[in-house]
Amino acid sequence: MFQPLALFIGLRYTRAKRRNHFISFISLSSMIGIALGIIVLITVLSVMNGFDYHIRTRIFSMARQVTVSQMGKGITNWHQLDKQIMKDKKVVAIAPYIDGQGMLTTGGTVRAVMVTGINPKQTAKVSNLAKKVVQGSLGALQAGKFGVVIGDQLAQFLGLEIGDKVTLVTPHASVTPVGVIPSLRAFTVVGIFHAGKGFGFDQGWAFINLHDAQALYGLGDHVTGLRLRLHNLYSAPNVVNQLSQKFNNKYWISDWTQQYGSLFSAIALEKTMMFLILLLIIGIAAFNLVSSLVMVVTDKQADIAILRTLGASPQKIMAIFMVQGSLIGAIGTIIGIVGGILLSENVTAIVNIIQNYFHVQFLSSNIYYVNYLPSKLEWTDVWHVCVIALLMSLLATLYPAWRASRVQPAEALRYE
Repeated sequence: MFQPLALFIGLRYTRAKRRNHFISFISLSSMIGIALGIIVLITVLSVMNGFDYHIRTRIFSMARQVTVSQMGKGITNWHQLDKQIMKDKKVVAIAPYIDGQGMLTTGGTVRAVMVTGINPKQTAKVSNLAKKVVQGSLGALQAGKFGVVIGDQLAQFLGLEIGDKVTLVTPHASVTPVGVIPSLRAFTVVGIFHAGKGFGFDQGWAFINLHDAQALYGLGDHVTGLRLRLHNLYSAPNVVNQLSQKFNNKYWISDWTQQYGSLFSAIALEKTMMFLILLLIIGIAAFNLVSSLVMVVTDKQADIAILRTLGASPQKIMAIFMVQGSLIGAIGTIIGIVGGILLSENVTAIVNIIQNYFHVQFLSSNIYYVNYLPSKLEWTDVWHVCVIALLMSLLATLYPAWRASRVQPAEALRYE
């Protein structure tokens, strides 16, 4: 026998005494409990990662990472400011923008929008807006052509298509002999984008050329601000602090965390709480493992007594039952990890099949930002779940194994 005694006997105890040599019912139930807990935990974490990824992608395809702006007429020397900021190695690209309010009207239908003047080439370096254009192109926003790119929901509401004319009404008023009247300008729809539901981008934003916006809002060569793209998205707060100190708070500098930070903090908190709550499932399975090992120890008292009389030390007896419990936990963990990975990778397709078969819709993009169940498997989550499950299984073996080591041979063999 080349196997260590504790390992050999522990493996034998894991199996049932019956001829079929199947795993005992108690051991099997413990394994299934651990495996199910791990499968549920990995799947739920993957789904939450999927929601986080899609929301993050949707937001940052349109939202600004860092902005440098100035009150009043905006930034005058923005070309020089651009060069100064680009000296920071954390900054990848910069694009000027003009923000303004307006109303789009056509055929008696009116919709309030946020108008943003952009330079298409520079904006492509700091935003994924060009990739979100589904009809036309962002490059069609040429200076002096007065073209506009709008969201697909806004286009549907106003009944607009590529090439249609729409009137943009802005608060920049003009003084005439008949009184003060708002500024009106006809624009041609040159692009329609789709950023996705949930944040109002598709129904409340309109993009025009930067020079057209300057003329429309009477800004001359000024811009509202500069939009920055960083190497590391999460370094935005540090960049804001550094730029504020560099320019002595001359400009209003903000980052994405001020607008969307609470949303992502809530998502991270929900993921952490779900992890801790679902971890209780594995804990319950571990308690089941404790009870099953206690029953095994009670059943094997005579065997333990014989082993003690043959010279086995209490540590050796303890190791036998720790091997048995650890093996059950390890097998359950492996099954759970494999099952969790397979389910996480296919949960989207499975839910879609269920929805199509029963003709139901579980998720609505108006509420959950997506109309399907997303899933994104993170291997760090799998690793954490695996380590915690193995540790809980090992800890669950300590008390039954210690109890086995305390069995007195004389008392155990008294009635044998």
